[in-house]
Amino acid sequence: MAQPHAVVVGAGIGGLAAALALRLKGWSVAVYERAPVVEPGATGLVLSANALRALDALGVGAQVRALGVRVGGTGVRRQDGRWIMHGPRVHPGDPDAVVLASSVLVEALLAAIGGGPETLHTGTAITSVDPGDTRRPARVATDTGDLGAELVVVADGVRSPLRAELFLEHPGAVYAGFTSWRAVVEPRPVDFGESWGRGGVVGVLPFPGGRLYCYATANLPAGQRAGDERAEIVARLADWHAPIPDLFTGAAPEAVVRTDIWHVDTPLPAYHKGRVAVLGDAAHSMTPHLGLGAGLALEDAVVLAHHIDGSTAYVPTALQSYSEARLPRTTALVQRSAQLAEAVQSESPFLTRLRDTAMTAVGLMAPRVLTRYMHSDGEWHPPGGPPL
Repeated sequence: MAQPHAVVVGAGIGGLAAALALRLKGWSVAVYERAPVVEPGATGLVLSANALRALDALGVGAQVRALGVRVGGTGVRRQDGRWIMHGPRVHPGDPDAVVLASSVLVEALLAAIGGGPETLHTGTAITSVDPGDTRRPARVATDTGDLGAELVVVADGVRSPLRAELFLEHPGAVYAGFTSWRAVVEPRPVDFGESWGRGGVVGVLPFPGGRLYCYATANLPAGQRAGDERAEIVARLADWHAPIPDLFTGAAPEAVVRTDIWHVDTPLPAYHKGRVAVLGDAAHSMTPHLGLGAGLALEDAVVLAHHIDGSTAYVPTALQSYSEARLPRTTALVQRSAQLAEAVQSESPFLTRLRDTAMTAVGLMAPRVLTRYMHSDGEWHPPGGPPL
């Protein structure tokens, strides 16, 4: 029996995880990336318990844990520094969460996939897709010709052109109304966690090597850019509590990464069509406030491989099962993240006072309930039990 073949579109975290998961199931895989090189960047990435369990299923969980730094107890403050809530202490046996450079995770996935240049094709854009059906394979068009495959995985990001081609009636990703800045900076005394102000949030987490991973958001129109993004965010944080005004001064100007936040706030009708699966940000990009974007993409990859295990003639049926397994959880979390973003990014003095008062009360009376709401990762486990 011929080895089944899959084409993966996009060499981000979701695409590479899908490629690895399928290889572990015995598929041959070719990954196509539009960019000339895979450059995930060196800013931080939070991997919660769900992400780490998915990586365990892919066989790289222990390696990734060793390369990251564990997140301990964190809390939330107001813009003036008063505490809104202290997160519960982390005890032995609690679900893990680690922070590491996104490039470290991408490198670990690439190394596990292996296969050399016949597996990863950079500088090659997939321009269109024919989803195929039970009787014929899917086909994708590249700059140099067409390719056939028993399975195509669309993982080309939040602004996915292939998603738009597959689901013509879907409105696509929309701008969430705010932008973000991220940087890794040298160590300084700081309490880990977030501070919520009017129209934005600032967060600080531990990072490997004793450094700090810092991020901030602000409500601004899409597409705006400053000549010096470090100076821009430092100026915007001048009236926040110490040490926030100085956080980003420890980064080189070119190391401060600014990203407009887009999300898929209208759920797709399905995460598949014919022999094409859609996963990660292409399927359900979310605002960053729950810290689950990468984790959900990793979940997608593991669940996809679980359902695709079988005869290639039944790939469309297997993908329907994948859609049915993923849509409820991802849709609920995208909506929850959008709700949290609306609260955190509010500029209304009344609503921010109400938000802070309510969070303080819940944090005092039921801190673990609040933590479960804000970090909805503990409930997911890979299907099928043992690693792929």
